[in-house]
Amino acid sequence: MDELARMGTNIKVEGNVAVIDGVKLLTGAQVNAPDLRAGAALVIAGMAAEGYTIVDEIGYIQRGYENFEEKLQGLGAMIEKVDSERDVQKFKLKVG
Repeated sequence: MDELARMGTNIKVEGNVAVIDGVKLLTGAQVNAPDLRAGAALVIAGMAAEGYTIVDEIGYIQRGYENFEEKLQGLGAMIEKVDSERDVQKFKLKVG
């Protein structure tokens, strides 16, 4: 939830329940993928967000979903797996 909050969501935890108040726009942010499903959710949230989202610690996603970024690219997503900040900058210039 902290990762989604970085993107502008409005979430409160009350006991075992998460209360989510919808927002009009998510904002790109640098987030960490804590597990498989949450990581995939962060990627999808990042695709819906305004700006760029960088998802770190993607090992769970890579092990759990074969060719994840290629499949999303096939659906029209502007997504790329990168290894360095320099690669991030190249991607931003490419999709600009």
